Amino acid sequence: MHFKSLLAAALVTLLSTLGANASAHGDKHSHDPKHGGIVVEVKDVDYELVAKPELIQLYLRDHGKAADISKASAKIILLTAGEKSEVELKPAGDRLEAKGAFKVAKGTKAVAVVTSGGKSSTAQFTIK
Repeated sequence: MHFKSLLAAALVTLLSTLGANASAHGDKHSHDPKHGGIVVEVKDVDYELVAKPELIQLYLRDHGKAADISKASAKIILLTAGEKSEVELKPAGDRLEAKGAFKVAKGTKAVAVVTSGGKSSTAQFTIK
């Protein structure tokens, strides 16, 4: 098996095992996207990813309210058509953000690793 294919297969396996399923504990807050992105919930925090070829944004909401991301950082790992890339996001107002040229398309897998207060959390997305 070619190295890139093997790497892609390993990353897809990793993505499929990460826990990013919506919570089933009956929260009353909405999990709908507020910025036109894709929302997943991890440990009572909603992660909304807005991924465009020129801009990647990540919004965090804790129980429906904007989370403090002023001292947070994030890394997004993108897997598109077997190609892996990493993007560093920095605080930009109420979101973590990176501008540039990114390979994002329907079916792109994205893993967000957010670090804040010495703790890391991970969320998994599939671009629609």
